This record gives sequence, structure tokens and C-alpha cells, in this order.
Amino acid sequence: MRNRHKTPLESIREELRKRKKRPPAISNALALSDHKLLNKIRLLTHERNLNNLTRTKAYLEFYLRHPEVHWAFLGHMVSRNGGWNMTDLKGEFLTKLLSEKEQETFFHFLERGNWLIFQDVYPQFLLYEESLKQNRPLFYLMPHLQVSIFMETIWNYFWRVRDSYLLCIALVINEQSYLEQRVIQNAHYQKEVLSKLEFQLQDWLSFNQILFPSEGEKIKGQTLHQFQSLHERILLGKRLYAILFKNKEFHAQALDWAKLHPHTGSRRDYWPHLFHYVNEGIPGIAYPLRLKSCRLLKGARKIYSPKLEYAWKHVSQPEAEPGDWFQDLNVVDYLEDDIGMMDGEIKSEYCKALGRLEVAALAQKTIPFLE
Repeated sequence: MRNRHKTPLESIREELRKRKKRPPAISNALALSDHKLLNKIRLLTHERNLNNLTRTKAYLEFYLRHPEVHWAFLGHMVSRNGGWNMTDLKGEFLTKLLSEKEQETFFHFLERGNWLIFQDVYPQFLLYEESLKQNRPLFYLMPHLQVSIFMETIWNYFWRVRDSYLLCIALVINEQSYLEQRVIQNAHYQKEVLSKLEFQLQDWLSFNQILFPSEGEKIKGQTLHQFQSLHERILLGKRLYAILFKNKEFHAQALDWAKLHPHTGSRRDYWPHLFHYVNEGIPGIAYPLRLKSCRLLKGARKIYSPKLEYAWKHVSQPEAEPGDWFQDLNVVDYLEDDIGMMDGEIKSEYCKALGRLEVAALAQKTIPFLE
């Protein structure tokens, strides 16, 4: 038993246990080349963290350079959904259901999370890229970028083993844990967003649905229940990975679609038969129901879904709150590859949610939390 090989999870757990006993001491005694590299990484990250459009584009560009880093494509597709949620707030339906203040508050909630994830994960990507160029691991620099010791350990393991699944799920764990205290448990967002929107928006407004489009109007995806649960968000990430990567045919279709359709933030990107970034309506005029099973009735105008650049201005974000989320070795259990290939059928559920939203907007029905 003593001589048997450790499993990957045992090896990672053992290394993390050692790292916990000796937290990283950030020394200023770095080589000049290291200081220059860190400054370059910070600058590139800042430039590409301007808004949801620049982040989403940066993720895909990195994935195309390094397809072994699966999270970059998963992050790209999920980031597209973040952009669609942002523009929905200025789209045809939600402007009738949410006040301007509520639209602003929810946008800032989405934007903060989007910004925080990018400023944490993109420096990791750039450090990996530079490690490849120099043919040596540079992950000892991660503490200087405020990256968790959890991910420093995982990247060092990945450098030796090149397990793309394990790296991707580790990044899912890392990013959702990183958000937990900074956004989900943040007192302001708890009061102004989550306590008001958590349950009410789930069924009404389809903000809990993550869609992965491909050609021919096809979509796959998953629905998140219990948004405030870190456990559920991590499991959602694992299911999304299974949909996007374990079905090789769908992966190729989704990647081809992503390369052919630059992200604008408008839902027209994936369903131009239904959405348009030009508002074809006339202010003050009520329109009858137009949707039936995600199809427009004959002669009906398309649903307004603006481009992000016209919906929201750039937001300057305060620095990320310091601190390492990693405390509990049990998070390693999430790395178990325990979800097989998934179908990801979501079109029917999404169409029902869209129909409910149209009915509510047409009636200008007040959602209870808005009263």
C-alpha cells in the first residue's frame, strides 16, 4: 500500500496541505525580468478588462492559442451569457418590469462579477503562456498577482500532467469561490440585488439559464437553481463542462459558431429570426403577443435586444478585495470526474421562460418585489 501510486486528487490534496502550512511570503526580491513580466501582465489584463465585450473576446482568443486550457472557452461562452443578461436590462421586456434604478443596480452586480473573474483568471492565463515561451513554470509569481495558493498548486500540477479537465474544474471552483465573499456574500449586493431578485427572477426572467448556441438556431445549456449556493454553482460549472467538452461533435459546432459570430451582447447573435438590436417598435403603442414556441407570429416585429455598447457605458471598478478564499481541503473532492456526457436540452424551457416574460411585459405586470 505504501508503494502504490497516489491518485491525482491525493497528490493535489497532499500538496495543498503542505502549502497551507507555509502560506506564500511575497518577497520583493524578484529578478528585474519578473517585475517586468508582472507589470506587463497587469497592463494587458487592465486593457482587456474594459467591459464584457473585451473580456469575452480575450477568452476566445486565448483558447484558440491554447486549446488545452478548456476553461478559456467555457469562460467565453458563459461570459456571452453575462453580456446578454446585461443588455436584457435595457431590452424590450425588462425595461417595462424594472425601474431605471433597479436596472442600474442589477447591471452593476453583473458587471462586478464579470470584472472580478477576469482580473483573477486572465493573469493566470498570461503567466501560463509566458511559462510556455520560457519553457519553465513561472507559477511562483502567482502570489504577486493575488492568485489563490489553490490555483498555484493546480497550475504546477497541470504543468507536469497536462490534465485539461482537472485544470478547468479547478478554475470553476476557484472563480466561484473567489466571487463568494466579494459578490455573493457582499452586504450591498445581498440587500439590493439578491434578497430582491434571487427567487423572483428565477422563474420570471430566465436569468438562471446558461445558453450555448450553435449553428442552425440550436442551443444547449443548463438552468441554475439556488444561485446563492456556492455548491450549486460549482456543480453547474461541471455540468456545463460536460455539455461543452464531452460531446466532441457539439464542441466543434459551438466553437465554429463562436468564431463566426463576434459577441455584441445582443441576443440577435444567436437567434436573428427572433431578436434585433434595432428597436422596431413605436413608443407608447402596446403590441399584442408575438411569440409562439420561440417563433414570431406572422407579420410580428422582432424583440428588441440592444448591443452592449449602446446599452451601457464603461464602468470603472474599485480594486478587488484582498484575501485567499482557500481554507478547506474538501474542495478537492469537486475535481472528481463524475459527470458523463450530457445532452443539455434547454430550448423548450428557455422558450417557456421567454413566453412568460413577454406576457408579463405586455401586461406591465408588477413583479412582487418591485412594489
